[in-house]
Amino acid sequence: MPRTFERLFAVMALAGAVGCRTSLAAQSSTSPVRADSATDWSAVERTLGRRGTMNAGDVLKFGFPRNDLHVMVRGVAIKPSLALGSWVAFKTMGAATMAMGDLVLTEDEVEPVMRALQLSGIEQTALHNHVLGETPRVMYMHISASGDATKIAASIRAALELTKTPLIAPVGAVLALALDLDTVAIASALGATGKGNGGVYQVAIARRETVRENGMDIPASMGLATAINFQSTGGGKAAITGDFVLLGSEVNPVMRALRSNNIDVTAVHSHMIGEEPRLYFMHFWADADAVTLAKGLRKALDETTSVRK
Repeated sequence: MPRTFERLFAVMALAGAVGCRTSLAAQSSTSPVRADSATDWSAVERTLGRRGTMNAGDVLKFGFPRNDLHVMVRGVAIKPSLALGSWVAFKTMGAATMAMGDLVLTEDEVEPVMRALQLSGIEQTALHNHVLGETPRVMYMHISASGDATKIAASIRAALELTKTPLIAPVGAVLALALDLDTVAIASALGATGKGNGGVYQVAIARRETVRENGMDIPASMGLATAINFQSTGGGKAAITGDFVLLGSEVNPVMRALRSNNIDVTAVHSHMIGEEPRLYFMHFWADADAVTLAKGLRKALDETTSVRK
């Protein structure tokens, strides 16, 4: 029996009674998993082969950076933490656990991963691009499931094994990469502060509205925060990308604000299914003076109902 099909049958066996609903998402402030957490996540961590980080709203998130990929976008070699980070997040909701994620895949990985996830009951809520003109081509598959957390984790792990995603977590402390950016000036211009991650300055800005899906409140830490990432390209310049989380009425005002500040819009689409209010995700790209770009992003943020400190 070919190895791929052996893995697919393993996915089906591991999935068990995993039931699926629509998506959630994740990006926000993180802290180590608390010892007094009401949910014991140790089995999920063992299954995924790494520790998770607890986010606001008791959302446990796991990252799978695509360190195996060497992707160029308009002459910029992008770091995994800029736009190549697969992730999956879990949150206990009543008797079940809700999970969602975003898997970074090469084009040839899309079909086997989708097949494996479908066979195991994990839903896909979107499949699309986030950037433009990258080499090699990268696709983003948003996923969602509800049921037993460990079985969901096993299904996702088995699907990731069909890709070249590094699944062995780094041993020991990972040295922080220098940002080479004036993050104080960027934060002042943007009106929001962020944090360094893998050589990238990352900012997450929540919306003011309560978002509900399937009758449940969804925390901003499950992907409902606007994400803005800066990667230095030298001389005070930065490549920026991420996504604005928007109401329908905000889409075109934000698009106009970005374009008038020389920031390209690279995609507008959904990530979720059935959320209220309906949300749209606008991805962007630019490579220019970092502080100037932050000022332009601030004008776009001003067209939204965002929470900023």
